[in-house]
Formats: sequence, structure tokens, C-alpha cells
Amino acid sequence: MIDSLARPGSLPAMSDDALREYLAKRDLDVSREPGGGVRGGRPRFVIQRHDASSLHFDFRLEVDGVLKSWAVPKGPSTDPRDKRLATPTEDHPLDYADFEGRIPAGEYGGGTVIVWDTGPYQNITEHDGEVVPMSDALTAGHVKVWLLGHKIRGGYALTRARLGGDDQWLLVKVDDEGADRRRRPATTELRSVLSGRTNDDVEE
Repeated sequence: MIDSLARPGSLPAMSDDALREYLAKRDLDVSREPGGGVRGGRPRFVIQRHDASSLHFDFRLEVDGVLKSWAVPKGPSTDPRDKRLATPTEDHPLDYADFEGRIPAGEYGGGTVIVWDTGPYQNITEHDGEVVPMSDALTAGHVKVWLLGHKIRGGYALTRARLGGDDQWLLVKVDDEGADRRRRPATTELRSVLSGRTNDDVEE
């Protein structure tokens, strides 16, 4: 079990190029979503519960100064038998990791957002006994991370799976001490780990 995670130095600032798609889709003055952010310390993951045109969970990993992001319709599972579809979305700014609120109807992603879970993570992707850098692992289409969240903990694997010609990934819980075949956190634990609010509370 990984109890503590290494603390790298300051992480790189995001570039305008990295966030070009994100910024092109939004009017930040209207949506009130974050537009930047630089931070140091341990890399972080965040899972946001996003009640938009359809309810889904946004799974994000801090990599090279941005949040690499996937939309997971059913949310993460603690059961290693479950394979959760994860659709890649545009990179998000680091400040988005703390974002909660209501994006106005008619705006891209209109709906309510809460921080369902968050915490530090460690890259545990290996090849021939060596850790593979996150950017290389993502390009290759297979990533393993150790999450230290409030609701989900332990190893998770993200693997690219070409389904119908689309770029889709699968998010799967590693069968370790964090696995639990009985828990259903995505459907039973609905409050933000930051504010204690639900999506309905944000709407109201």
C-alpha cells in the first residue's frame, strides 16, 4: 500500500496552446468557470459530479500543468469487475480542480458541478520495472495511478479501447485493498468533499 506520495517541485505552468480547446468552447465571463492556475506540490486528481444534459462524472488527472480529463457516465467503481466507459474531453486548467457551481443553461456544459472526490495521486504505470512518465503513458494508451481520495482509494487503470472507431477509454479499479464489490459510491455518496453540497443544493 502506498501511504505517502512523493512531493515533486513546482509543476509547469499551463500554456495557452494546451487550453485552446477549453477556452474556445466557453465564455468565462458568463460561465464563471476558472481560466488558469499554477500550483506546486503533489499532483492531484479530481472527480466532479456534473449534472448537465446528462449526469456524468468528470475524471481529471493533473499532468504537465493541466487537468487531463475524461467524462465517465456511470462514475468510478470500487468493484474490479466493472469496466467504466471514459470519453476523453479537452484539457482543463488546474484551478478547475476546486470548481463548484452552476454553469448557465445554453453555455457549454450547462448544469451543476460539485467536487465529488479529490486528493493526491501517484503514477504507478510501469514497463520493464521502470515508471513510465504520465505523458508517455497517455500517448501509449495505458495508465495506472494510485489515488488517495476521500471516497475512492488505491489503484485504477485507464486503458484506451477503440470502440466503433471512437477514441474511448475504460476506467477499471485494480483488485487491491481499496477494492470493494459491495460499495456503490457513485450512486450512494452524492455530496461534495469540499462543501458538503449536492448538485441539487448548487442548483437551488
